[in-house]
Amino acid sequence: MTQTLSPAQAWQMLRDGNQRFVDGANIHPNQDSARRHELVASQNPICVIFGCSDSRLAAEIIFDLGLGDAFVVRSAGHVIDETILGSLEYAVDPLNVPLIVVLGHDSCGAVTASVQAYETGTMPGGFVRDLVERIMPSVLTAQRNGITDVDNTVVEHVRQTGKRLLDTSQTIATAVEEGRTAVLGVCYHLAEGKAELVSGFGNV
Repeated sequence: MTQTLSPAQAWQMLRDGNQRFVDGANIHPNQDSARRHELVASQNPICVIFGCSDSRLAAEIIFDLGLGDAFVVRSAGHVIDETILGSLEYAVDPLNVPLIVVLGHDSCGAVTASVQAYETGTMPGGFVRDLVERIMPSVLTAQRNGITDVDNTVVEHVRQTGKRLLDTSQTIATAVEEGRTAVLGVCYHLAEGKAELVSGFGNV
């Protein structure tokens, strides 16, 4: 697939793929041997999906995508660090991906741990503490807005993550300002399989 898509066109492809997944009508595109050989020399993904590492959140499956279609970056609770930012910036320049999707989901374990830490005042041990510390600003924002349950806190965390990407990365912010890419926040509902748009920066 030659990269000629606008951010809006890329998002429409993801919406269409997710609807096929919800309907049980997946077409499993770009998954044959010809596609493998086509991608040996280069890649032209239509989007970068920065999602939670949860095993129930397989991006290529829920959006009915194939090889080379999505540049996927994952961490528990879609927590940002320097390597995540570097990966996303690589997708924007030089890969020229027109869309960044921040993908969260209901019943997120990392967000649940963060909400529990807020409520109990007790932080988890090990490096899980680092995850919780990075998610806690989103929990605090949610609490200030009267949001106390996990799933709606996930929505707030997705929104805050998208905003932080633009605040932190000049590469991403410039691409959005120039209309070359957009940053969308999407929440995935485990039971229904639906990916719901909850925030956006850029023209879509």
